Amino acid sequence: MFYICFLYMFLVKNMNNKNNISIEELEKIAKKIRYNIVKMVGLANSGHPGGSLSAADIMVALYFKIMNISPENQNNKNRDRFVLSKGHASPVIYSVLAEKGFFDSEELWKFRKIGALLQGHPNIKIPGIEVNTGSLGHGFSVAVGMALGCKVDKLNNYVYTLLGDGECQEGQIWEGAMAAHHYKLDNLIAIVDRNKLQIDGCTEDVMCLGNLAEKFKAFGWDTYEINGHNFEEIIKTFEIAKSNKNGKPKVIIANTIKGKGVSFMENNVNFHGKAPNSEELEQALKELS
Repeated sequence: MFYICFLYMFLVKNMNNKNNISIEELEKIAKKIRYNIVKMVGLANSGHPGGSLSAADIMVALYFKIMNISPENQNNKNRDRFVLSKGHASPVIYSVLAEKGFFDSEELWKFRKIGALLQGHPNIKIPGIEVNTGSLGHGFSVAVGMALGCKVDKLNNYVYTLLGDGECQEGQIWEGAMAAHHYKLDNLIAIVDRNKLQIDGCTEDVMCLGNLAEKFKAFGWDTYEINGHNFEEIIKTFEIAKSNKNGKPKVIIANTIKGKGVSFMENNVNFHGKAPNSEELEQALKELS
């Protein structure tokens, strides 16, 4: 009898700690994700490396530590949902999904090829992708609708969505923010990849965003600001946001570095949507090895 009770407790503990992974392991995965991002964009000679690299740590924390989502439960209605609202950063979610086992990693090297699984923007034909995204602001609004649907169905899960900071210049973002507050969607957690660069230059020069945390707060959201490359900070903040069931949606402003991990891409707006040439690719892969 004692043995059965002990075995039951062991199984329950391990089920509850399925995402029990160390910071060191997360950092190793993030480095691999960055390597794959650069390689797939380089081989395709097309894509958006800068904003994919800046979001890598956030995405690794979500998929390997925070979210209840896996290839085994991707059709379970109680799963967490993730929406990449800045759909042009598809290399980061493709790399993470491949590493998580949603599809064969060999698909990464066919990125943006005609007839291949992985095209320039996320598509629901890809295992693990919840919604087609790419038109800026659209994914955020869909995430709001998903969170509302989960509330109506009384599901005990969360909807996460990753925004670009340039994307926050879209009016649709603020319509969605207003709706999320109105419907008390405390099961919605948005993350803004605040790398301060967009395709035309610095966000503050193109269309000044100012204090994004205060803006979201004015729309009735709980707001948090973090270093988007510090796993301890990322994980702690997600856990706080999840535990605060007060009827308010949550947003995490993650201060990041565009092109993080590759010296010549960091804070370089030219690599927002430009693939590295053969010499640059070789250097970048060497830095990430």
